[in-house]
Amino acid sequence: MFDTLSDRLANTFRNLRGKGRLSEADIDATAREIRVALLEADVALPVVRSFIKQIKERAQGAEVSRALNPAQQVIKIVNEELVGILGGETRRLRFAKTPPTVILLAGLQGAGKTTLAGKLGRWLASQGHTPLLVACDLQRPNAVNQLSVVAERAGVAVFAPEPGNGVGDPVKVAEDSLTHARDKQHDVVIVDTAGRLGIDEEMMRQAADIRDAVSPDEVLFVVDAMIGQDAVSTAEAFRDGVGFDGVVLAKLDGDARGGAALSIAHVTGRQIMFASNGEKLEDFDAFHPDRMASRILGMGDMLTLIEQAERTFSQQEAEQLASKLAKGPKEFTLDDFLAQMEQVRKMGSISKLLSMMPGMGQIREQINNLDEREVDRTAAIIKSMTPGERTDPKIINGSRRARIARGSGVEVSAVKNLVERFFEARKMMSKMAQGGGMPAMPGVPGMPGMGGGGVRRKGGKQKKGKGARRSGNPMKRQAEERAAALRRSGEDGQIDPSDFELPPEFKDMLPPQ
Repeated sequence: MFDTLSDRLANTFRNLRGKGRLSEADIDATAREIRVALLEADVALPVVRSFIKQIKERAQGAEVSRALNPAQQVIKIVNEELVGILGGETRRLRFAKTPPTVILLAGLQGAGKTTLAGKLGRWLASQGHTPLLVACDLQRPNAVNQLSVVAERAGVAVFAPEPGNGVGDPVKVAEDSLTHARDKQHDVVIVDTAGRLGIDEEMMRQAADIRDAVSPDEVLFVVDAMIGQDAVSTAEAFRDGVGFDGVVLAKLDGDARGGAALSIAHVTGRQIMFASNGEKLEDFDAFHPDRMASRILGMGDMLTLIEQAERTFSQQEAEQLASKLAKGPKEFTLDDFLAQMEQVRKMGSISKLLSMMPGMGQIREQINNLDEREVDRTAAIIKSMTPGERTDPKIINGSRRARIARGSGVEVSAVKNLVERFFEARKMMSKMAQGGGMPAMPGVPGMPGMGGGGVRRKGGKQKKGKGARRSGNPMKRQAEERAAALRRSGEDGQIDPSDFELPPEFKDMLPPQ
């Protein structure tokens, strides 16, 4: 959603790099570029004006003029102001001193409240709570049935005494749900209310009546992040008509410009608390303004990536794998390789995981074109092998490769490539486990390796000796040295995306050119 904004800001900051001192003209030009980037991203005009004013005031102050690297200081200021626009510190749910805690969801029809109720319930259950979903949307056709299905998929309980479709009193259902929650010992009640296609008096009155009946600890306004500036006006209407404590952004994985999401917290004075960034129930998490600002500025989001890994990977399994690798590369088998792949797959889309890594914005198009099914094909190849072949892949000869290819429905060359990639990955992981560090990613000096690393010569062998041979032709040697310098640092200190090469594991997933 923020790709266009990220690209514009990256280009703006690239023009600042390499300057030892920033003049007032440089600051004005940078502020103008940032203003255009924000307006193109559909950020509300009052928010843009306030944002640019703060940046210019701080950029012209002592913190930049006395800095050793003024350009980096400006980027730091933009990052801090962006965090401020998004709400500042992370806002946590308030839980009642005496259970149950009541959370009321409000918003327009189509914003995704019902699905989000299931996501929130699943997220709370993973935190050790016992949530109860309450069906108070008794007007939209099949809304009650939809909530029941979502609750079953999320593995949480649902309270739906009325059939809906225009039948039943939503205020009474909300009141009765509290008694039911206490009887069944549910410590959180999530009330799903009815929406409308637009703001109207009846909708506001019904939401206000439910709010008065259950006295919620949190009223969350669910907004579709793809509807543009209308999201801001709708949020203001709900704030004045019903009142809400926090905002939940739904459909954050869409391709809209996303400026409304940046505007809501600043305009309404209510922080964004949660974000839904996918169709699956697990595509939901707490909203961290500092991490979102980091993503927008192309700095990645390593904290979220680490948290996802901690939730997915077993500490005991990780220790067992580390001890195996420490003994030597031969201890690591294709069964271990498959287990690791399946663990990574549980973390979510590979494209999303890669996009959280710093610097990956430069190869966004290649990441977006990754073929996620390649992991499934690799798993099929490994599962078509015998236990002996998985333990010692060196025994896989021509006839075995042909049999494995038939069993997994792939070409023989795919089996051969997988075995070769496995040997490279095993060597790299063993080296890491023994304290050797990570080799460089092919084509990007200094970047952690992902597939056996190092710039390779024809024939697959790495260069040896103190350095590469130089041409005897002075003109050719000068051209080689200039190209090498560009590869090492890139123009203006940046890596040139056109020189970048993906490692073999990800290159195989890309569609044919």
